[in-house]
Amino acid sequence: MMLNRWLIPLLLCFGSICYGQNTAKKIPLTEVIVSIEKQFNIKFSYAVEDVAAIVITKPNTSFTLQETIDYLNSKTLLNFKALDNRYVTVSVINKTISVCGIVLSDEKKIPLIGASVVVDNIAISSITNENGKFNLQNVPINATLTVSYLGFQSRQFSANELFSTQNNCKEIVLSTKNEELNQVLISVYLTPGLQKYLDGSTVLNTKKFGILPGLIEPDILQSIQALPGVESTNESIANINVRGGTNDQNLVIWDNIKMYHSGHFFGLISAYNPNLTNKVIVSKNGTSAEYSDGVSSTINMHTKDAVTNTFSGGGGINLISADAFLEIPITKKLELHISGRRSITDLFKSPTYTKYFERSFQDSDINADSDKNDTSSDFYFYDYTAKLLFDLNEKHQFRANIIGINNALDYSERLTVNSNETESKTSNLSQKNIGYGGNWKAQWNPKLSTNFVTYFSRYNIDATAYRVETDQRLTEANEVLETGAKLNTYYKTNDNLNFLFGYQFNETGMLNQTTVSNPFYSSTKKDVLLNHALFSEVEYNKNNTYLRVGLRLNYFQKFEKFLVEPRINIRQKLSNQFALKLEGEFKNQSTTQIVDFEDDFLGVEKRRWVLVTDKDIPIATSKQGSFGVEFNQNKLNIEVTSFYKIIDGITASNQGFYNSFQFNNANGSYTAKGLEFLANKTAHQYSVWISYTFSTNDYEFNTFTPSTFPNNVDIRHSVSLGFYYDIFKNLKISVGGIWRNGQPYTKPIEGNETVQNGNNTMVNYDSPNSENLDNFMRLDASLNYNFNLSQFIKASFTAGVINATNQDNVINRYYKVNPNDLNDAVQVDNKSLGLTPNISFRVNF
Repeated sequence: MMLNRWLIPLLLCFGSICYGQNTAKKIPLTEVIVSIEKQFNIKFSYAVEDVAAIVITKPNTSFTLQETIDYLNSKTLLNFKALDNRYVTVSVINKTISVCGIVLSDEKKIPLIGASVVVDNIAISSITNENGKFNLQNVPINATLTVSYLGFQSRQFSANELFSTQNNCKEIVLSTKNEELNQVLISVYLTPGLQKYLDGSTVLNTKKFGILPGLIEPDILQSIQALPGVESTNESIANINVRGGTNDQNLVIWDNIKMYHSGHFFGLISAYNPNLTNKVIVSKNGTSAEYSDGVSSTINMHTKDAVTNTFSGGGGINLISADAFLEIPITKKLELHISGRRSITDLFKSPTYTKYFERSFQDSDINADSDKNDTSSDFYFYDYTAKLLFDLNEKHQFRANIIGINNALDYSERLTVNSNETESKTSNLSQKNIGYGGNWKAQWNPKLSTNFVTYFSRYNIDATAYRVETDQRLTEANEVLETGAKLNTYYKTNDNLNFLFGYQFNETGMLNQTTVSNPFYSSTKKDVLLNHALFSEVEYNKNNTYLRVGLRLNYFQKFEKFLVEPRINIRQKLSNQFALKLEGEFKNQSTTQIVDFEDDFLGVEKRRWVLVTDKDIPIATSKQGSFGVEFNQNKLNIEVTSFYKIIDGITASNQGFYNSFQFNNANGSYTAKGLEFLANKTAHQYSVWISYTFSTNDYEFNTFTPSTFPNNVDIRHSVSLGFYYDIFKNLKISVGGIWRNGQPYTKPIEGNETVQNGNNTMVNYDSPNSENLDNFMRLDASLNYNFNLSQFIKASFTAGVINATNQDNVINRYYKVNPNDLNDAVQVDNKSLGLTPNISFRVNF
């Protein structure tokens, strides 16, 4: 009690003393001026409004007059100047101060070394040191400073914002630049990490990716199938159909390198590692004039592009593959990013692998012999990437990239020569795509910048197939070699108006080779095509209007042919909720795939790349227009878009017909038109969406009878719905389903199912694509849990299931002559994946 009686008054006394000391630290400047006038017998001349709101700590009374004036200059934004021994003027005109700051990146608050700091309209500038810090002396108080760094949004500050009386520097955080005029329109589109830009393109940010039904990781090419108008009629990312187009009509770019191969496990898994892929932009229409050679869509992948000076990485394993990635700082301006992934299927055959294998090889030579005891198969895949990042200074950036993708299949048959001797016959298939690229970004001044890109892409598929029944060895090869260079020049007139001028050159060579041992046959065909292009566009974004108009001029040197391609993309906001959008484009394509059922690669890969000849294989051209209405309020987004697309210059061999046109050569076109609808409601913890696509898609081949008939991917009605929910902070779930009409197929004429053609018996098909498969339906689900293994290591566990109800879906149907009865045709059905679970465990640091 005695202690409490004395302790409380002491604490109150100590608090009052501290309070008195704290409040006594700073007093109004007007009082300080009066005190100094008395101390030195001088007079201050000033405007009352300039000093009325300023408080400072009183200077030391031991200071001389000049020391006192210097002190006042250092502690205020006013200019104190002694005219003589009697008068001192106080003003805000011609005041200079010292400023400082620390420039950091927005992502991890990493210091940005070599950032540029410029005092506008004055020859004063600096760059940040190894700690991201800068100091500038004698800066006018009314000056404006611009802080910039290549790859980041510039920021401006007034000098007095960076002036500090406490000798501490202001932290300046720069945001990563994602195409300044191409702002994000919808930040959460279906699921976190999916965004929508003003130009209508959809962006997948893999780092911020939430979860989609059935997926255990942000599989790039699987994720985009959640968008309306994007289908895969056979569940394969190697066969993505955008608004009725074929897969080879999608331009796929990885860090400026054109890719000719997209999938592992023959299309069931994306071949692009998502861990270092930072952003994927998908454009269905209204594409920038910078891009061509994809008449259906453009899928543009970008890897991480900032030098962070932070060592980080991660790794993971699932029931199909294992992967790892690292971001390694070498110097303060040099960094290396590497990633690798390899299947574990040759070491451990999981239930997921079994489902994938059955799905991939159900219609191949391998699966046909799977019931034999003397056959075996070994399949594996891997991919790798590496990127070297070098920032010469704040104005010049250099990047070098490499990507490699490989699928390999070995199939062996053990034959009994006699009772004491056996012999192995082996077939193999190798599928590779390797790409090299580099680019140089330069910021010549605040308005002018350039980006020079060069790349080399090589695609190979090689197969050796041994046919036991004829003792015949068949070797096949398809090779694509492409070299490209592009120079983009950007001119920024102001914050609302950008111009782009560019030139692109491509040299593409293709080889197709077939060799047969018994009887001997050999065929080799090589083609080379050179393409030059000039392009220009203007991009305007102000208030409620977004406009991008471009023009691309293509010249094909071999054919001495010009193609002019206009592009337009307009979005006009009518109110806070409603907006109209109009998109249109002309595009061309000089490469295509043909489907060869006779000389396929072990029955697994039936497609091979060929170059156009401008005669039997013409340049494919597209004309597309779309018009839509958008509604956005309280995070409810509703979109309705109508589209009309004509693709001319397709070939019959490109479509993979299973009917009477299967072996015919002809050129034609297809017309796709329809309506896309999407409704998406997002909130802090959940996102729910439903999309519907109605479309009609018809071929026209003038030399065929009938000349007009439904497209192989004519899916009239397609509905998808999904639900994403954060159960807890670290636990997420996503459930969704797909329903669509079955794709068209052609059946034989009933009662007259085969017909004699010379010495061959063939299926006698009815009207092409006059029947439809049963409707396709699938329900998928995924669950994700994140947790910390330590202060620096984060982990996640994800489980997913595809086709949770084990729905029996037929995705393709064709007929072949019954070998036991030449008057009968046998129906062959290809099935989709059945119930397919997968789990994944990942760590990141």
